[in-house]
Amino acid sequence: MATLPFGWVAIVRLGLVQTALGAVVVLMTSTINRVMVVELALPAIVPGGLVALHYAVQVLRPRWGYGSDRTGRRTPWIVGGMAALALGGFGAAVATALTETHQAAGLALAVLSFLTVGMGAGAAGTSLLVLLATGVEPRRRGAAATIVWVMMIAGFAITAPIAGHFLDPFSGARLVAVSGTVSLLALAVALLAVRGIEPACGAPDRSADATPKRPFGEVLARVWAEPDSRRFTIFIFVAMLAYSAQELILEPFAGLVFAMSPGVTTKLAGLQHGGVLAGMLTVAGLTMGIGGPILGSLKLWTTLGCLGSGAALLGIAGGGLIGADFPLRVPVFALGLFNGIFAVAAIGSMMALAGAGGEAERGTRMGVWGAAQGLAFGAGGFLGTVAVDLARLVTPRAVDAYAGVFAVEAVLFVVAAALALRIAHAPATQVPRARRAVSAFGTPLSAR
Repeated sequence: MATLPFGWVAIVRLGLVQTALGAVVVLMTSTINRVMVVELALPAIVPGGLVALHYAVQVLRPRWGYGSDRTGRRTPWIVGGMAALALGGFGAAVATALTETHQAAGLALAVLSFLTVGMGAGAAGTSLLVLLATGVEPRRRGAAATIVWVMMIAGFAITAPIAGHFLDPFSGARLVAVSGTVSLLALAVALLAVRGIEPACGAPDRSADATPKRPFGEVLARVWAEPDSRRFTIFIFVAMLAYSAQELILEPFAGLVFAMSPGVTTKLAGLQHGGVLAGMLTVAGLTMGIGGPILGSLKLWTTLGCLGSGAALLGIAGGGLIGADFPLRVPVFALGLFNGIFAVAAIGSMMALAGAGGEAERGTRMGVWGAAQGLAFGAGGFLGTVAVDLARLVTPRAVDAYAGVFAVEAVLFVVAAALALRIAHAPATQVPRARRAVSAFGTPLSAR
């Protein structure tokens, strides 16, 4: 059957699913985290452990992708995942309110809810990326990755202040009401966003395929046996480990070494995020606007992003050793810029490589990479803080400890760049001639 690629409207509609996903997740990782520590006076390890559960369950992403491969359709998995995510988000708010009076029951419900959130986000996010990989023509992949990533961040940015406004004065009942409303609205937005988009945009329907379906273990082993798939999995894990390891230590470093106040370090983090957005828009603009074998190469941008991130981290480490007069804002912005370049190019590459080795395994392949990303992101922040604490045991100066950890992260980015160079990426603008007339299949954190 002849198929057509997604237009910009369809890409934005799928981006709305990411917005909805981000709206629910931000309440879990910020609002509920703060309520547990401040209002309920629980140890910080409690919400930390719950968020870690949310990341740990991402290991199931290959199974969700395999499920969508078997059915041949992605939207039911997106809808089911969003329903589980919304239910888990609401359940987490109920659990937090219950903990105030019945701590054991509340915490038990919180564990179940965070696991449900992780499974829902994994199922929806994996199938969403597969659907994008199926329907977005190669030259638009960098721009499409930028759109869905920015729209996910918009979900964070819009939901947090609005929810905060309605949470004052705080009470458990208000938390439940606000979370329930956000979850319901997010589910409604996702349902409307994907309604009719899969058949209308020509995604293949293999539900009636009479070909025998191989068991999950066999398909997973087949995907892992593919050299490019295996290399890309390792690349994603190493790169995301380096990407996330600085998240929880950069602001404390700026406060301890450069004597910056909390307000100034918050602005520093904002500058870094601004750099991320600038990097994403740069890749999207150049691959779409100019393209060609050089500027259209996602491998080039992925490698450049990794190497630039490593150089920026070395600049931050060296700046701390130079002293308080060093212009820290410059390498911090550069870190964000190259992080954005690497991230959007990696997502575009993920879309490009998803169909390699067989269309019927696209979801499983994307799930393997999503699992690597989720596990690395969950481990990175924790290991970054542990590494600083261990380094401070052997060196009397905080600046030396932080500089050492930043240097290790830089090495990880260099390793990731070397891995990226060994992966066979198709140019972002390349459309195989034999398939140009019939499809947009070509040869990508997820949401956190």
